[in-house]
Amino acid sequence: MIYARISGTGSFLPGDPVSNEDLVKRGIDTSDEWVTSRTGIRARHLASADVGSSDLALIAAERAIEAASCEPEDIDLIIVATSTPDFIFPSTAALLQSKLGIRNGSAAFDVQAVCSGFVYALTIAEKFIRSGSNKRALVVGAEVFSRILDWSDRGTCVLFGDGAGAVVLEASEMPGIRTTALHADGSHHPILCVPGGVAAGQVIGDPFLRMDGQAVFKFAVKVLGDVANEVLEAAGATVESLDWLIPHQANIRIIQSTARRLGVPMEKVITTVERHGNTSAASIPLALDLAVRDGRIRPGHRVIIEGVGGGFTWGAALIDF
Repeated sequence: MIYARISGTGSFLPGDPVSNEDLVKRGIDTSDEWVTSRTGIRARHLASADVGSSDLALIAAERAIEAASCEPEDIDLIIVATSTPDFIFPSTAALLQSKLGIRNGSAAFDVQAVCSGFVYALTIAEKFIRSGSNKRALVVGAEVFSRILDWSDRGTCVLFGDGAGAVVLEASEMPGIRTTALHADGSHHPILCVPGGVAAGQVIGDPFLRMDGQAVFKFAVKVLGDVANEVLEAAGATVESLDWLIPHQANIRIIQSTARRLGVPMEKVITTVERHGNTSAASIPLALDLAVRDGRIRPGHRVIIEGVGGGFTWGAALIDF
């Protein structure tokens, strides 16, 4: 039987950290105490104007490929999860493929599921590998969310940042990704969205991120708990068998509430939200790469990754390392 295993991870954050105090100095009506106490966020990274999602993805991808001890030409599938692509088209994945110098004609495409995007992309790549059609996939979450923030809205602009994370997923005889679950309910789209578009060279509607924070909180905690239990049950596993939980890094209160609902102690939860804020599709692979590289996640460990985002979308994957 063919399985899909993670063989390498990588990540990248652009520029120097921008602290909450730095935002105050830039004229944002907030304070370090206000942001930290409500979200756990202490800093975020903001890409310069000439840097796109594909540029962030490139560095994260190169690091993941190096960690997997392979070459770019060994990659035969690229999936990039992003809500902030460089262009309307071509896809960020196609641009990344070009920047990596891959000329083998392999498939490359984007997935748009906002903060659940990396889980969606990883799940899709796993299906391709298990079908036997692909042997080595590059899965990336990359975002420049700073481009869609209204910097006069302190309820949203302090929450988000830019970054990218990547994994190489390889065919293996050993189980890696054990179970996955993906869901969506479009009826909830108004509580987190960017309700704008482009037509005839003009912005139609609102080009900035809008969010009902309380509604998002309640919805996120419920579905994150449910979907984690779903992948555990599908694998015949228990919460006690988990070594680590890596939730989407949006808000420390959501993370803590989800952990309590699942019965997972915070000592087993990987959190990086304080370092880079909500980086949407990049947040899970950023946290995963950090925990792999600092030695917390080791061979033999069992991990759940899970995300929830605008759409509304949500999903989880149970992974053995």
